[in-house]
Amino acid sequence: MPNPNSVLQPAFSAAADRNKQPILEILQQVLPTTGRALEIASGTGQHVTWFAQHMPQWIWQPTDADAPALNSIDTRIAQGQLANVCAPLLLDVLSPVWLPGDAAAFDAVYCANMLHIAPWATCSALMQGVARHLTASGMLITYGPYLEDEVPTPSGNLGFDHDLRLQNPAWGIRRREDVELEAAKAGLRLAQRFAMPANNLLLVWERSSTEA
Repeated sequence: MPNPNSVLQPAFSAAADRNKQPILEILQQVLPTTGRALEIASGTGQHVTWFAQHMPQWIWQPTDADAPALNSIDTRIAQGQLANVCAPLLLDVLSPVWLPGDAAAFDAVYCANMLHIAPWATCSALMQGVARHLTASGMLITYGPYLEDEVPTPSGNLGFDHDLRLQNPAWGIRRREDVELEAAKAGLRLAQRFAMPANNLLLVWERSSTEA
């Protein structure tokens, strides 16, 4: 019989635990001191709570398309007593309306490890949604593995891509150049590229012009 006094333990990702600090260091480098951030595909909530703990002047809004994930995120927020993290929201990037009123503006949108484990249509949807919700000077930050035309693909990423496509033919590591094309359609451009541990990239996107 379950112990009624036991504390719900949130889901845990070893990969998220390994990469949260390297990602945080880049966020602290590229983002301003204060702002509002929207996280897409928050998953276990390890990233958003880590960032919120170390960037307390930012307000963080976690989201996920998987309803059960919201419980894990909520538990992490409560355990960390993080007043600068909002209650997680259900958000499917493929939905034409992301948030109530579809008008909330964010200084940063953060999305890690989604594009390669989701259908390609999510890339266009991500860019179009970000364009609706990003402030004029805001940034989209994406993290994960990418294929690049001018860079040899590490064998580990080739194997990972093969395994992903075996699991689901709609999945797979995306070409950075293809992602850039989808971003351009939404009025976004690649502004900075950071090589990260384990053959990942952190990409910073901004509006192609200063007009919102």
